[in-house]
Amino acid sequence: MNGSIDRYAVIGDPVAHSMSPRVHALFAAQLAQELTYDRILAGVDAFAAAAGEFFRAGGRGLNVTVPCKFAAADWVDELEPQAAAAGVVNTIVPFTEQATVRFRGHNTDGPGLLGDLSENLAEPLAGRRLLLLGAGGAVNGVVRHLAGQAPRELVIANRTDARAQALAAAVHAEFPTVPIRGCSLADLSDSFDLVINGTSAGLTEQVPAISGKVVHGALCYDMVYGGETAFCRWALAEGARGVSDGLGMLVEQAALAFTLWTGKVPLTQPVLAELRAGN
Repeated sequence: MNGSIDRYAVIGDPVAHSMSPRVHALFAAQLAQELTYDRILAGVDAFAAAAGEFFRAGGRGLNVTVPCKFAAADWVDELEPQAAAAGVVNTIVPFTEQATVRFRGHNTDGPGLLGDLSENLAEPLAGRRLLLLGAGGAVNGVVRHLAGQAPRELVIANRTDARAQALAAAVHAEFPTVPIRGCSLADLSDSFDLVINGTSAGLTEQVPAISGKVVHGALCYDMVYGGETAFCRWALAEGARGVSDGLGMLVEQAALAFTLWTGKVPLTQPVLAELRAGN
């Protein structure tokens, strides 16, 4: 790992839409850090080869997006506790042990989501009814952080209920005082205080198949970013009290990854404001 300019990248499929290069460029400018940040297109089957090639060529760190977060957890040499509990990795940090380069997997998605909800949106979680849509890598990466905020109830809903129920049971075992249950999307009938869309439907501008009364009166949060997403538009039409895309989460989790890689702590508010302004 040599060269005068540190190299970073995001890997997954799709990645052409990713704003991570822009976010990290703004962090680098803010902190006078010279680096490059690229996009690597790779699905699950190609992940190991692409990640290995990147680091052999001098890469200093990788972000991991869908659908590769589970594959990344299998590929790294060790997992920090949050990534180990979730079984998913969104940030890979190389380190040297006895003259051998090894790789540690981290999950910054959960803290990034909490940072956006609490700091940017001022949304309380304690004592509230929370709904998570999906049961894949995105939801696995954040569900334990939400459970740790002492909600009144946490519901995980997925297209197939078995996967949601398995995840709910695993999280409830770690947070036994928090009411947690899993169900299918079709079984949802109640309303919630906060609804978080962690499905991949938003990547294709689709909306999860749930009843409109589920989002009525709720703050609806789409982990997909890009302004007014299909889920956000639909939720507003169904009576949501507010909506947000996941741009704030992207910036907050990226800041944590940037710090893991460089040891420097960027300010997120100026970067988020610049991105929201379209600059």
